[in-house]
Amino acid sequence: MKIRAIVLFSAALLFGALSVFGTAQAGNLGDPSSLKEKAPAVYKAKFDTSKGTFVIEVHRAWAPNGADRFYNLVKSGFYNDARFFRVLDGFMVQFGISGNPDVSAVWRDARIPDDGVNESNQRGYVTFATGGPNTRTTQVFINFGNNHGLDGQGFSPFGKVVSGMKVVDALYSGYGEGAPSGRGPDQGQVQAKGNTYLNAKFPKLDYIKKATIEQ
Repeated sequence: MKIRAIVLFSAALLFGALSVFGTAQAGNLGDPSSLKEKAPAVYKAKFDTSKGTFVIEVHRAWAPNGADRFYNLVKSGFYNDARFFRVLDGFMVQFGISGNPDVSAVWRDARIPDDGVNESNQRGYVTFATGGPNTRTTQVFINFGNNHGLDGQGFSPFGKVVSGMKVVDALYSGYGEGAPSGRGPDQGQVQAKGNTYLNAKFPKLDYIKKATIEQ
C-alpha cells in the first residue's frame, strides 16, 4: 500500500463495465464518495472463488467504519475478479486491489477513519490492511494463525470466516511475499496494471469469481 503509481482514470473504460456490474453499481465504483451505505449490525459476505466458496460474517459493532466500507465494496462488485495476491503460509492471505487499474486509481486514496481494536486477530478473522493511521481503503486480509501481535498495531478485525476456512487454507501460496522483499507480486504494478500484470507474471494465483452480500 505504500507504493504509489500514477494511473490515469479512464471514464470510458470504467463505465464500459456496466454490463458486468449493472448500471448503478458501475457508476458507484467510479465515485467512492457515493458508496456510504450503513451496513446491517450483522451480515454475511459470500465469496465464490477459484478454489471454492467461503463466507465471512461481519459484526458492525467490532469495527463500524471497516464493516460499512466492506459492505459497500462487496455490494458494488469491487472484489469480483480480484486476485489473492499475497498469501503467506501460517500468517495471512491478502486481497482487495481491483483487477481493473482504472477502478484502483479512484479508490487508492478513498480512506476511512480507524476503528478501535475490539477483537483479536485470531485464525479466520478478517481485517483491513493499513499503512499507518487512517489509511484503510479496500485491501483486507484473513488471518491463517493467531496473530495477536497485530492487535497492538491498530489492525482491527471486523468479521470472521464462518464457513469454508479450508478453502481459504488452500489458496495458492507458492509465490510468497511480494516484491521487493520477496518474489511475489509488486503491489505498485498490481495497482497500475491490474490483472493484465498478474495473469502474465503470476498465473497460478487464485481469485474471486464473485462476492455477494447474503440476504
